Amino acid sequence: MSQELMWLTLTVLMTALFWVPYVLNRIAVRGLMGAMANPPADAPPGAAWAERASAAHKNAIENLVVFAALVLTVHVTGLESGFTATACLVYFLARAGHFVVYTAGIPVLRTLVFAVAFFAQLALALRLLGIV
Repeated sequence: MSQELMWLTLTVLMTALFWVPYVLNRIAVRGLMGAMANPPADAPPGAAWAERASAAHKNAIENLVVFAALVLTVHVTGLESGFTATACLVYFLARAGHFVVYTAGIPVLRTLVFAVAFFAQLALALRLLGIV
């Protein structure tokens, strides 16, 4: 397996696990059965950090679509290189950092870490376009 596909797989797995913290908070707030039920309109909200974790998870899913398409295209076209492997590693680390920083509620750092992940995606796109 190429480094790019390994980082894609790890990113998918990480993103797939991002629901765990906020669902555990939901269980703590509503109880196990309340967390599994359809929430009533007057359901108590989760902790602020859990709401941010949920938003970070949604953001990670939205960006995973772009990242996966780029990585798979790099793989299919045979354009893997140290450059693309590094871009995938940076993306993975930035997305992990984004989840932590977003959940912790650190707004400026959240934007900066998001930008790092975006530029890692841009690097893959530029490689595909033959610019780098």
